Amino acid sequence: MSEQWDVVVVGAGPAGLAAAHAAAGAGARTLVLERARHPRYKTCGGGLVGASLTALDTLGVPPPARDHIDTLRFTLRGRRGFTRGRVDPLLAMVRREELDDALREAAEKAGAVVRQRCAVRGVEKDEGYAYARLADGTRVAGRYLVGADGSAGVTARHVGVHCGQIDLGLELELPVPRPLREHWRGTVLIDWGPLPGSYGWVFPKDDRLTVGVIAAKGYGEQTRAYLRDLVTRLGLADIEPAEDSGHLTRCRSADSPLVKGRVLVAGDAAGLLEPWTREGISYALRSGLLAGHAAAAGDPARYRTGLDRTLIPEMLAGQRLLAAFARHPGTFHAALATAPGWRAFRSFCHSDGGFARTVARRPARLAIRLLS
Repeated sequence: MSEQWDVVVVGAGPAGLAAAHAAAGAGARTLVLERARHPRYKTCGGGLVGASLTALDTLGVPPPARDHIDTLRFTLRGRRGFTRGRVDPLLAMVRREELDDALREAAEKAGAVVRQRCAVRGVEKDEGYAYARLADGTRVAGRYLVGADGSAGVTARHVGVHCGQIDLGLELELPVPRPLREHWRGTVLIDWGPLPGSYGWVFPKDDRLTVGVIAAKGYGEQTRAYLRDLVTRLGLADIEPAEDSGHLTRCRSADSPLVKGRVLVAGDAAGLLEPWTREGISYALRSGLLAGHAAAAGDPARYRTGLDRTLIPEMLAGQRLLAAFARHPGTFHAALATAPGWRAFRSFCHSDGGFARTVARRPARLAIRLLS
């Protein structure tokens, strides 16, 4: 006999825990299965844009911010630098282990059961249930199952998610002494990189700096060299990293499925992230909330409708921006130095306009078409 639940969530990251919170809050008996134990380290820049903060507010989770960013510095391969901001908060910086643990606690308070160190090896189905098959061979049944176990997880394979954009992200967590903390406090560096579509970053988080780079998969050695060069250029090469990690980010193709029968995928498992900046936390939280509500209501079509109204247009706009940026990063860098360019990027940070609205404007639409 299998355990039976209304909603089973696979994965306890932002997408899974947002889904569990939404489902449990709607009255569904909800179980979360997580292979690790919180708090656990996750490779992630940890920058929260406005949409992430709004979603956390909906979930009743105060962001465990290690810094609040009001200043952005931009460089193009380390040159032609300029600074913008010093007016209003643009981003909040968190450590993923702290954010995810806060989300776990909130999901449990909402009524979800979170079962940790419980690995899911496969997904099965019959007429009335979807089943998570566990490492010990037992099964857990849910009237609906929400997959949030990452882009390489078993739920993405079950649903048949396919991705047209795969990127390699590399990241260092550098413990820094107080003088460096003060130097970077409130300031983020974005460096447009030497590889097509690549960029690097420095994100301050109190006593640590998260330094990373991302580029298209297939440029592994060049991406590693870019990270080494960035760290050296910033005078951080002598600091022993507390974490040295990498991961692949996968962005769904336009026709990739999001639902298969009673199984819905959200966040990274669905390939949902912003294609140009590769921002994923807000996409995870928002898609998780939509999936949780749809699963609790027994209405998978509601999930796809919600995504079509919110996240999918942003992703399509981001793909157009990435195509233009990959060919002409210098033009993008110069545009950000202008008042309209900075307003558009600040709007992205605040999530009060979105790339879809920016790209829809005639001047931007024509410029992107020419650059692409």
